[in-house]
Amino acid sequence: MSEFTVRMVEPDDLTACHTIESQSFPPCEAALTTSLEARITTYPEGFFVAECAGKVIGQINSGSTSKDDISDEEFKQLIGHDPEGCNIVIFSLSVLPKYRKRGIGSLLLASFIAQAKELGKSKVLLLCKEALIAYYVRHGFKDAGLSASTHGGVKWHEMTMTL
Repeated sequence: MSEFTVRMVEPDDLTACHTIESQSFPPCEAALTTSLEARITTYPEGFFVAECAGKVIGQINSGSTSKDDISDEEFKQLIGHDPEGCNIVIFSLSVLPKYRKRGIGSLLLASFIAQAKELGKSKVLLLCKEALIAYYVRHGFKDAGLSASTHGGVKWHEMTMTL
């Protein structure tokens, strides 16, 4: 049995998720507490956390849409979110720094993909920096090229997985 468990997010996880987010991304890229709260309350079925000894140490969160263009910044606040949409879009996959390189991100991603299939989604979409393309390719994603997104003032690649 793994020392790490994955479960659906609960409202009480907000502070821990914000801590993980702020320790994983630069301030210009990290989700605001209000965005995380909206994701928890609006679409908990697309938001999982990893725990170790009862402590939340990782997260993966998302929104759902039928659009293929995921570069819209408002969508990260779930504006345009459609729980019945055919695509599920990962906004953040992050693990506290001291727990990285232990397979927690992979565990979260595997649980998330299984959930996406259960929800009947057609595709999993996400944006990542160039340095993470190989990581997502190892997990079954394909690089669809540069995104129109300019979030945080950096270049993002669109990654897709057909379910």
